[in-house]
Amino acid sequence: MTNTARPLPQHHTVPTESQKQQAVEWFRHLRDQLCVTFESIEDELTGTEHADLPAGRFERKLWQRASDSSSKHLRDASSESGGGGEISIMHGRVFEKVGVNISVVHGSFAEEFRKQIPGTDADGKFWAAGISLVAHMRSPLVPAVHMNTRHIVTNFGWFGGGADLTPMFMESDETKVDTAKFHASLQTACDKRGPTYYPRFKEWCDEYFFLKHRNEPRGTGGIFYDYQDCGDWEKDFAFTQDVGRAFLETYPQIVRTRMNKNWNAEQREHQLMRRGRYVEFNLLYDRGTMFGLKTGGNIEAIMMSLPPAVKWS
Repeated sequence: MTNTARPLPQHHTVPTESQKQQAVEWFRHLRDQLCVTFESIEDELTGTEHADLPAGRFERKLWQRASDSSSKHLRDASSESGGGGEISIMHGRVFEKVGVNISVVHGSFAEEFRKQIPGTDADGKFWAAGISLVAHMRSPLVPAVHMNTRHIVTNFGWFGGGADLTPMFMESDETKVDTAKFHASLQTACDKRGPTYYPRFKEWCDEYFFLKHRNEPRGTGGIFYDYQDCGDWEKDFAFTQDVGRAFLETYPQIVRTRMNKNWNAEQREHQLMRRGRYVEFNLLYDRGTMFGLKTGGNIEAIMMSLPPAVKWS
């Protein structure tokens, strides 16, 4: 595999406070739309597997971050804060565990982390907002999924994020169909902005979501982008919105197609083993996990991505 490092943007766009607020409002809106859609899917289950369970509903919890980035997140809402976020978690009969988190944080990076984040050399100051979603499904026939988009501002601003699919049976005909649909939707979002977006961001995703110690991909990919600053904030923001809309349109379709099909104990066992790969990637390589830990993020929100049950041989 090639190095996942990419050149930094040539344009150092500085977002206005109004633009930053637009991004925050979009992430909140997308979170609300995703939660409503996923709860509707919970109500629609008609298959025999887990139909006796109550339809899941999201539970939300606010959290605050300490102003000192070296401190742990605050539990006292009256304390000085460096921003915070909201965790939305659902344990249902279709979604064994799904989290849709939003956050807006600000502060200063510790010295040892500044070299990894562009534009923080002078004082380490940053502002970041975003949405992060991970879904682990009860049915081994429904692929797990990850999506996040974010807006980060240091002494200039950029967008990043993406989405990727993690089927349990990588080579099945059903997986090939789901993967083609997932990629086609993301490619449509990319092609609106330029012919190079999709091939570049697909390649970046394939390189990034790769378990080097096992020499295998985590799933069947999607897109991954970072440091997106074309010199026009509105265009970069519109692209990030299109990625979110593409995910909202396509992944629920995949879930609805697969969720009512019967599955067996052997397939469930395979699913639990495949989830082990997901855990390994998130704890060993995931940049989002590192960013959250290095910025005094909420541990529960950071570890939301881990599956509720998993096995290793």
